[in-house]
Amino acid sequence: MGRSAGNLELARERGLVDRIAFDLAEAMHGADLVFLALPVGAMPAVFEGIARGMEEDCLVTDAGSTKQDVIAAARAGLGARIGRFVPGHPIAGAEDSGAGAARAGLFAGRDVILTPLPENRAEDVARIERLWTACGARVTHMLPDAHDQVFAAVSHLPHLAAFALVDDLIGRPNAEACFRHAGAGFRDFTRIAASHPEMWRDIALANRTSLLDELDAYIAKLGEVRDMVDLQDGAALDAMFARARSARKNWKLHS
Repeated sequence: MGRSAGNLELARERGLVDRIAFDLAEAMHGADLVFLALPVGAMPAVFEGIARGMEEDCLVTDAGSTKQDVIAAARAGLGARIGRFVPGHPIAGAEDSGAGAARAGLFAGRDVILTPLPENRAEDVARIERLWTACGARVTHMLPDAHDQVFAAVSHLPHLAAFALVDDLIGRPNAEACFRHAGAGFRDFTRIAASHPEMWRDIALANRTSLLDELDAYIAKLGEVRDMVDLQDGAALDAMFARARSARKNWKLHS
């Protein structure tokens, strides 16, 4: 089920789905597992809708990039059936979306974070784990608040930084020249600025508290770097570049 008829028809044409639906009750009929892959801001209404059509043994999981707000929406929408929801987050995103961006092996060797609830049965969590391991993913568990703090730093902040840089450049008088001469560094840093605006709007607002902390910390770090450049402090720049280079190469080696 989805909002775009064209996207759903493409999914059916490519054999990604067997049938499509635009009515939630129709989509829920007979379902033993529901996977929610939608902007987190749309979760509350969807949880309310699926609660009315859930089969007794139906499990629900999600791909939301934030967890505390999604869990709150699930509690409000599912009520006493909250134990049937196992929150999750596959770390395999890309800037493209929709059926046209689907590819085999997307989750192979990638991490999937589950943030199980106290109400979840162990066998239900294990069932969701098996779903992901069957796709080749590595499954780990985190607490919802820890998840949101970590991903504010390593995912949500970088996206905002990329969006902001591109938005700054397009407003400059020499924007055309900037983009014409931009090289690989700009391409790599701003790739994620091509991501879905609605999805990232919802993430930024949903993870507001942790993201504000990360923005403040990053702005402070940029202030330090500005001072290094302003004072022509080559030694400080060199030391920072060396630390960052070593950490980045070490992460790449083990990722």
